[in-house]
Amino acid sequence: MISFGLVNVPVNLYTAVKPELHAMNYLRKDDLCPISYKKVCRATGEEVPFKDIVKGYEYRDGDFVVLSDEDFEKADVKRTSTIDVEVFVDEQDVDPKYLEKPYYLEPQKKAHKAYALFREAMAQSKKVGIGTFVLRDREHLVMLKAEGKVIVLILLRFAASLRDPAELDLPGKIDVPKNQRELALELIKKFQGAFKPEAFKDTYAARLGAIIAAKAKGKTVHVREEEAPRETEVEDIMAKLKESLAATRH
Repeated sequence: MISFGLVNVPVNLYTAVKPELHAMNYLRKDDLCPISYKKVCRATGEEVPFKDIVKGYEYRDGDFVVLSDEDFEKADVKRTSTIDVEVFVDEQDVDPKYLEKPYYLEPQKKAHKAYALFREAMAQSKKVGIGTFVLRDREHLVMLKAEGKVIVLILLRFAASLRDPAELDLPGKIDVPKNQRELALELIKKFQGAFKPEAFKDTYAARLGAIIAAKAKGKTVHVREEEAPRETEVEDIMAKLKESLAATRH
């Protein structure tokens, strides 16, 4: 259910991501028997039955506080399937770092008109809706976006879940020689274009699929190894920039 103001639109939620193409299983090498995993005590190696397992948080190295079902219920947000839209913003104001996973929203029976109204209003306003939603017992920050005929729901990360880049060892402002900067800018211009996701192919999945198909037929697979790119030394940057530009002109 999408809720904004006093308007409620019943919807169904579907993942927009296809299942993994080549899901792997772990097998015993000798007879290819599938492997299963048991829950064991790290101290003794003994298997622990499910009824004896509790959840705990390690607040200090080796020290845990046990949490009961009642504790989780106290912390739990109101269990509801309602997508509460709280604000509409410009999509460009949503930092890509916050984007997590896309879903499609489909109107339930008799909700097509309300769905279309909400979709067209968002499209005309050129805004996206930001709100909250409970999925799998967890509260999520979400973004709603009109995209053609469908309303897309994108799970967002909460700000507190992102690391501060200040934790990293990053260079400050460096005085880059003008000729290097100009060559780098020229190289970027040579490669600029429109984003067309369909132009990018998952070559790893394609090659892995070919290997799986060949091995399933009992064929031997020969793969040509490619040389890994080498780090560009500081003194070679100018030469490599010129070489890269020359290659784009052919």
